[in-house]
Amino acid sequence: MSLHVRAATPADLDRLIQLTLLAFEPVFASFAHILGPHIYPIVYPDWKKSQRDWVEKICKSEKIEVWVAALDDVVAGLVAYELNEKEKTGEIQFLAVHPAYQNNGVGTLLNEFALAKMRAAGMLLAVVGTGGDDSHTAARRSYEKAGYTALPLVRYYRAL
Repeated sequence: MSLHVRAATPADLDRLIQLTLLAFEPVFASFAHILGPHIYPIVYPDWKKSQRDWVEKICKSEKIEVWVAALDDVVAGLVAYELNEKEKTGEIQFLAVHPAYQNNGVGTLLNEFALAKMRAAGMLLAVVGTGGDDSHTAARRSYEKAGYTALPLVRYYRAL
């Protein structure tokens, strides 16, 4: 088996949705724990539907490039990025790796691929956002390994 990056196709959509639901399950469990039973259902009333909708949106967008890391017929991960020609920035909108392939260089490969595409398109800056909780430790490590500089931000929630 050889890991390679290729453009996502409409035939990949269902696999990409399943991949992201599996990859983000621990993230939303972490959010539920952090936000608690009063705030979490307000902020994330149906995270699985939101994830499905987001993956469909990015895959159908004409502005967002979606690429997959594939091992032969298996989709191991995806990266989606958008270029802003006016500001000369590229922003990673979404990066997910199937749990069975995490910590095997798939995220690094996708990061490096997207950054190379951004450079080739004349972008001067790459931007990505991720969570600060423990469930995002691997994502932060991947972005730091790819050379990003973190600017810590905090978002607060309060039930009313």
